[in-house]
Amino acid sequence: MSSSLLAESKSPPSRKKREKGGAPSRACFVFLVLVLLASGVCAAQNVAITFDDLPLNGDLPAGVTRVEIARDTLAVLKRRHVPAVYGFVNARKLEGNADAAEALKLWAAAEPVGNHTYAHMDLNENPAEAFEREIEQNEPVLELLVAKDANWRWLRYPYLREGDTVEKRRAVRAYLQAHQYRVAQVTLDWEDYLWNSAYARCEAKNDGASIAWLRSSYLKIASQYLDLGREMAKLVYGHDINHVLLLHLGAFSSAILPDALDLLEKKGFTLVTLEEAESDPAYETDPDAGSKYGGTLLEEWMDVKKIKYPPVAQKPYKEVREICK
Repeated sequence: MSSSLLAESKSPPSRKKREKGGAPSRACFVFLVLVLLASGVCAAQNVAITFDDLPLNGDLPAGVTRVEIARDTLAVLKRRHVPAVYGFVNARKLEGNADAAEALKLWAAAEPVGNHTYAHMDLNENPAEAFEREIEQNEPVLELLVAKDANWRWLRYPYLREGDTVEKRRAVRAYLQAHQYRVAQVTLDWEDYLWNSAYARCEAKNDGASIAWLRSSYLKIASQYLDLGREMAKLVYGHDINHVLLLHLGAFSSAILPDALDLLEKKGFTLVTLEEAESDPAYETDPDAGSKYGGTLLEEWMDVKKIKYPPVAQKPYKEVREICK
């Protein structure tokens, strides 16, 4: 809001006369603006889109390659002018798989990449030293994929688990700092990966009705969890923040991404880069606590601060898991 609207000033007589003549006064206008902002009608928030599990999450539809999935998803990002989208890589998926290697090359030629550990290691189930080796083991592929001046030193923790003990968490954080890494945090997540393999099965059966249900259920959950993320940010920080959205590159990505982008626009989000999103001071904070389950940055803070979670719809785990089998 412009500071001129709130500043005390001497209005010209003609303006005072108009205000008395039935037109809305300045005070009424300011009140209306505040109401609209409070209701979210005019509120715009930044969000960075990121993809995990490159070169592919989940199963492939019959006759479809990883290259096709990467190409089609990249085409949507380009067509919709989405700012640079980090893809977080597990290099183990490239072993003996030329299709996966070509898909990853395609992505890295168009979008930035980051470290997701070599084999998607769960830090909660392994010692910090083993996790650090996984980070290192992933680096040669990242170095080969990108230009020398590209910044691939972003780590996305697999499963969003940063350590089940505070000692383990601090050890890995110290390692990341010593090796010039930043943590690619997440604040918005609706477990979109659940729909990838389900879509591959339904596509193989050419089951249009089931695919339509997958689309509608996905967007319903996405909408509710976008609202949840915003609400949790206000509970944790007392105000809106920049967000980072977690998606997973898979069979459903290019099919559902246009609708997901429409939903973000409808909700008032502005797309930005990961660097821009994490310039928010909220990302300088660290819950600094072990977590058995992990989760988004907001969920970790909710747990540390013992804030009650707002109600939200249950995801259709069973239905998605069993559809088209």
